[in-house]
Amino acid sequence: MWKTLTGTALALFVAIPLVVQAGEHGVMHIEAKDDIDRVEERLRNAIDDKGLTLMTVVDHAANAERAGLSLPATRTFIFGNPQVGTPMMQCQGSMALDLPQKMVVRQTDEGVRLEWNSPHYLAERHALEGCDLPLDKVADVLEGVANDAAGQ
Repeated sequence: MWKTLTGTALALFVAIPLVVQAGEHGVMHIEAKDDIDRVEERLRNAIDDKGLTLMTVVDHAANAERAGLSLPATRTFIFGNPQVGTPMMQCQGSMALDLPQKMVVRQTDEGVRLEWNSPHYLAERHALEGCDLPLDKVADVLEGVANDAAGQ
């Protein structure tokens, strides 16, 4: 019996994807393999390759430095596709609080981490259950962008 339980536990551990969702908060993340500049370069390419529009990049560390504070390298990429985001906002106007999509690239003690909001969490947060939206497709695109940027 213990062999079965141990085998099942090991199988579950191995099956856990590299992308992790932080429970009720809806924050997805993945660890990157390279330095932050290389990850940023790959992220820009992945956004472009997926046909998404990069609106801007916010450099939080540079903003902190201008305020006389310090912060590890932290950049928020704001991007999207109006053909996908607009129906979400048509369903519930408050979605504009969370769209366009954002992906944070930041330096941690362990390396470089990419983080983004789960579209399923956002749908729950904004009560989009009555709308027919391609949430799984959006989740797959975001995960693909993150994987590409992380060098996975």
